[in-house]
Amino acid sequence: MAKYGKKAATKVKRAMHERKRGELKSGRSGKTVKSRKQAIAIGLSEARREGGKVPSKSKSGSKKTKSSKSKSRKSKSKSS
Repeated sequence: MAKYGKKAATKVKRAMHERKRGELKSGRSGKTVKSRKQAIAIGLSEARREGGKVPSKSKSGSKKTKSSKSKSRKSKSKSS
C-alpha cells in the first residue's frame, strides 16, 4: 500500500519546480525557500490541507527532555 497519494506527489513536484525557479516562498516570513527538504515539507502540507493521502506529521519535536523526566521522577518519589 502506498504511503502517499497522487495529490501529494503533484504538490511536491510543483513546490520543487517553484524552488528551482526561486519562486517558492516560506509561509509567515515570505522569504525564498532554498532548502530541498523545506520545499518537500511545503508541498506535503499543502496536499494535507486539501485532503490528499499524506501521513500525519511526526511528533518528534514533542519528546520529553531529560530534565523534565527527572523532575517527574522526583515528585513521584516525594509523594510515596
